[in-house]
Amino acid sequence: MFSGIVEEAAQVVDVRRHDSNIDLIIRSSFGAELAIDQSVAHNGVCLTVVENYGDGTYRVTAIRETLDRSNLGLLQAGDVVNLERSLRLDERLDGHIVQGHVDTVAECTAISDADGSKYFTFRYDVPVDLARKGYMTVEKGSVTVNGVSLTVCDSTADSFRVAIIPYTMEHTNFHTFKVGTKVNIEFDILGKYIARIAEFNGR
Repeated sequence: MFSGIVEEAAQVVDVRRHDSNIDLIIRSSFGAELAIDQSVAHNGVCLTVVENYGDGTYRVTAIRETLDRSNLGLLQAGDVVNLERSLRLDERLDGHIVQGHVDTVAECTAISDADGSKYFTFRYDVPVDLARKGYMTVEKGSVTVNGVSLTVCDSTADSFRVAIIPYTMEHTNFHTFKVGTKVNIEFDILGKYIARIAEFNGR
């Protein structure tokens, strides 16, 4: 489990494709500390460390299902990914409950200034039946964008807007976003459970 509080925007050193999977080689300031089988969120996607090279770089593998639901298949060497190690039980939950199970990819459709911060608007395409199961955003609710826990504003049936402060811009890969950038979205797990309970209660 994660909190959506990004620890580092790290560099992709190499992308190796084999069969329908890809291996990502990542260089991180805490890379040497990672153990084999440890879970790390990459742009919000929970991946398992499968090799540690001992020099700050490590390897993770993304399978076809992950590539189909996320932007990891678009990554190239030199790109920046948001990293977060899994939560410890004795830590504060500063963001919200994040599983690292990305639901869909959204597209940045607008970027505007907001008195020193920036507004980013994202559009996503989710079937109506999934939206009824909680795969949606709500005003002032939580959403995870590329692994960053954020508060929703201007929520519509297929889009939402978030405000990004300068600190977040500097310490995540939001500073690389342009109109057209594809990002990973994880909808709030609490909303999914509430929608599921309501569905059963209505039967």
